[in-house]
Amino acid sequence: MDYQTILYDLEQGILTITLNRPEAMNAYNREMQAELIDACDRADADDAVRAIIFTGAGRAFCAGADLSSGGSTFDADTRGDRQSGLQQDGGGVLALRLYEVKKPTIAAINGAAVGVGVTMTLPMDIRLAADNAKFGFVFARRGIVPEACSSYFLPRVVGISQALQWCYSGRVFPATEALEGGLVKALYPQHELLDQAKAIAEDIRDNTAPVSVTLIRHMMWRMLAADHPMDAHKIDSRGIYHRGRSPDAKEGVESFLEKRPAEFTAKVSSDMPDYFPWWDEQKFS
Repeated sequence: MDYQTILYDLEQGILTITLNRPEAMNAYNREMQAELIDACDRADADDAVRAIIFTGAGRAFCAGADLSSGGSTFDADTRGDRQSGLQQDGGGVLALRLYEVKKPTIAAINGAAVGVGVTMTLPMDIRLAADNAKFGFVFARRGIVPEACSSYFLPRVVGISQALQWCYSGRVFPATEALEGGLVKALYPQHELLDQAKAIAEDIRDNTAPVSVTLIRHMMWRMLAADHPMDAHKIDSRGIYHRGRSPDAKEGVESFLEKRPAEFTAKVSSDMPDYFPWWDEQKFS
């Protein structure tokens, strides 16, 4: 796919995906949605990609949905694209794809992140922000409801009370409040933000086994919805058994004992254990 609304830059194992509609504050539209999903597919298939950073061009991360069509922006019937059954929310289609990504994901939120501009970051693993960034779950002020599966992700990220307070009010709030509320991990001056995100990605790239990282990502996220710790025990046990027999496990121990960098050889594209993916397929209906 020839990207028009994003940039795809892979350098030394770290992929930076940049939302690239700066003239519209990177407002989200269906073209951007399709390109982001394609970029996720492309990254998953490429063993050279060890971590993914998402950021925005210009002064915003993403100012939310593109409102250029006016009052009918959220009306699927007026747009004429409603299909049989319940119309799928576009932000949710992206969020579900991000949830399935096989590589660790880092959001480097360089400016305003409002509406889908913030909810799209919730399935990402680590969120960093510029100290002058602003956030807003503005849906109630637009007469709609939160989207992008955020009724699932947001309470798990920040807790139900904080999630409801932000969504009830719909107000835009500063980065310091996002940090205090647990939405982001850390704040940095804007000019340092991408370097800090890359430092996290480089640590993953240089010191970890790719297959282990993929398994860890899905073990952690999917256990958030588990009914009992026994669910975690079962999948932990399968992971330890399969990974424990792998050349990566031998290399991890021997490199530690020999005080040298590890050289892990297993690839996500070809060497995942046979039980992956272990969860039942969920379909929209």
